[in-house]
Amino acid sequence: MALSDGDRALLDFEGMWWQWPGSKKVAIRHHFGFSASAYYRRLAALVDSADALDHAPLVVRRLRRRRSLRRKHRFEGAVAPSHPAR
Repeated sequence: MALSDGDRALLDFEGMWWQWPGSKKVAIRHHFGFSASAYYRRLAALVDSADALDHAPLVVRRLRRRRSLRRKHRFEGAVAPSHPAR
């Protein structure tokens, strides 16, 4: 699947959103004109795309790691402490 201009803009924004003033939610609404939940749905759809990985490898790998950690925590539960409780 080839990336659209909007998909590339979304990946570019995700790679540098902290440079914009205000909250990420407000910046998403300002730059893209849709809600944060719509933004994250589109971003999640892009994460497995080879074209997205070619365009923004650091961003895509970071998003894949975060998704993997969320899944791990959801299915395995909270990690037990490494020291005994007193």
